[in-house]
Order: sequence, then structure tokens, then C-alpha cells
Amino acid sequence: MKPKTALISVWDKTGLIELGRGLKKLGIEIIATGGTAKLLKENNIPVTPVDEYADYPEMLGGRVKTIQPKIQGGILAVRNNMNHMKQLKEYNIKPIDIVVFNLYPFERVVNEGAKIDEALENIDIGGPTSIRAAGKNFKNVIVIVDPDDYGWVIEMLEKNGDLTEKQRLKLAIKVFKRTSEYDKAIKNYLEKQV
Repeated sequence: MKPKTALISVWDKTGLIELGRGLKKLGIEIIATGGTAKLLKENNIPVTPVDEYADYPEMLGGRVKTIQPKIQGGILAVRNNMNHMKQLKEYNIKPIDIVVFNLYPFERVVNEGAKIDEALENIDIGGPTSIRAAGKNFKNVIVIVDPDDYGWVIEMLEKNGDLTEKQRLKLAIKVFKRTSEYDKAIKNYLEKQV
């Protein structure tokens, strides 16, 4: 299944421009959040801001961006489930075929001595939700959480039009490894506050 739409939201912008150019060359539509969309636009890479696509503004100072049906529905829909695809069409939701996220730098912020309010603001919510959804649905969605994977994924898409199921699974495993480490770091930090 050749990917048509990518959702990108990255705190660490390493390799973002090259990724965006690769997706553009492949004709893949990009939907992106705030700073990610801004950087792509500044580099002449076509992008639809997530609030424009979802027809709902980013809110609460950026706390709510991607936790909404037009995003999560597009990630979680099983492509060979006719009921899922019918519902996407009914609610004007695009299937999201590639999800590229990295999480707020919680570990770095607390290692630098952040006070609790700053630490709490660096607990990512939408990122883990979106990558876990994509990881769960890896047979339908390519999920990338490590900038080191951008190059080979683009290369495979250029060469074969898609990734194998095994390649998709390896990327999904990285998701659950990352989210488990992230949650453990949050738990450890909060326990020290008691």
C-alpha cells in the first residue's frame, strides 16, 4: 500500500528538512503541527497545518493538537476493514499512512534540574498517543520515532513504494520501547517529588 499522507510532529528537528523533501518528492501529503509545519514551509515544502486539516485549533498553549478524531481516526483505521473506511469517508477523515513524532524532551529537562511545573509541561501527551496508535496499527501505518530511520525509510519508499511488514514491525517496536522508557522516566521523577 503506497503511502499518501504523513503526519509529522517533532520536537527534535534533526533531519526534518531532508525527510520533508523526500516525502514531497514521493508525492506524499504532509500534515504537521505548529513549529514542524513552520520549518517545513520556510523550506518550501508543502504542508497542511494540523489545525487547518482537523478544522480545530491547537489549544491550551499547544497541549491539545493531535488528540482528536480526524487525527487518531486516520491513524487507527484498518484499511481492509470496510466499516472503518466507510466511517473515515463519512466523517471526511484521511487515512494517515506515515506518523513521524519525537517526544518533548522530558528526560533532558529534568536532568538539567527543572522544577516540577517545567517538568510537567514537558510531559508529552499527544505524541505518545499518536505513536502508540500508529504502533498498534503498524500493518497499515509506518511509524517513525527516531531521526536515524528517516533516510532508509525514504530510500525504501523510493525503491519499493512501501515497507515490508517486518520493517514496519521493527519501527513499531521502537515506539513501545520509547514510550516505556519515557513513562519510566516520568514515574521516577515524580516519585522523587513525594
